[in-house]
Amino acid sequence: MAWLVRDGDVLAAAEVADTGRSRRRGLLGRDSFEGALVLRPCRHVHTLRMRFPLDVAFCDRDGRVLRTCTLRPWRIAPLVRHTRFVVEAQAGAFDRWSLRAGDALEVRQ
Repeated sequence: MAWLVRDGDVLAAAEVADTGRSRRRGLLGRDSFEGALVLRPCRHVHTLRMRFPLDVAFCDRDGRVLRTCTLRPWRIAPLVRHTRFVVEAQAGAFDRWSLRAGDALEVRQ
């Protein structure tokens, strides 16, 4: 288990998908999700076959959020230059966490 942290504050418990298999699986097959899924390395995501909408944060190598978006099921995310990892959460989570572009995120084990 890991934690998604911004400025020393814990935003959520995090699962880290850092193998090819775990990144391909992502959140598929789940009906809901509490916390955050960190896909590392990852440059692009989709919600094909997803059962619920996702908030997605595209982050650079330093953890700076470059862009966020919400994707309904069966959508393809925009390409965001310089993305090195992606954070996914159930739609609405980023509003609760006040997560915005420009924030610096850290994943602590």
